[in-house]
Amino acid sequence: MLVMIGCIIVLFLTVCGLFIQSCMRRGRVSPYGKADPAYDDGRPYIDVQLLTPNPYSRPTIPTDPIKGIVIHYVGNPGSTAQSNRDYFEGLKDSKVTSASSNFIVGLEGEIIQCVPTNEIAYCSNSRNSDTVSIEVCHETADGKFNESTYSSLVNLTGWLCMYLDVSPKEIIRHYDITGKICPKYYVEHEDAWETFIDDVKVWIQTEKSRE
Repeated sequence: MLVMIGCIIVLFLTVCGLFIQSCMRRGRVSPYGKADPAYDDGRPYIDVQLLTPNPYSRPTIPTDPIKGIVIHYVGNPGSTAQSNRDYFEGLKDSKVTSASSNFIVGLEGEIIQCVPTNEIAYCSNSRNSDTVSIEVCHETADGKFNESTYSSLVNLTGWLCMYLDVSPKEIIRHYDITGKICPKYYVEHEDAWETFIDDVKVWIQTEKSRE
């Protein structure tokens, strides 16, 4: 009888462990092993795949208080969020450059988190220390985001504004920091950038009205 009870307990603990691991992979549980608002509210769905700590893409340097959100485009048409995340991960071995991003939005609207929001990512030059960065995938060379990607970008950006207490006025382009043509479509189409900011504001207002 005791052996049977012991087997049941072991089976129960094994199932619980597998469930927790699955949730962590799917972004439902904080990678730090405790409840975290970034993953509990389900808005948006985030696939947490934190980079291995290393000097080239995740130096684990704490940020200053976050004052802005920086939008980028990956500059590699047709590449996926996963492939860009894996490139960042591979820098720990290749050591060819220093690069990363807190989040990547993919071609199907998927969102991967690479670096915690309280650690710097190597993405926004002089603003690495006080901003959160979002790299965005695109299908074509003009850098325009498809509908699924755009919807997730609005969702993620609006949610980060609320979660990090950042004003939509502090959503900027990489271009606004260095003059680099990034994100290309939003640099070359100022009206599209203004529409994006307006859509983020609407998203925030809608969410606040539900509280």
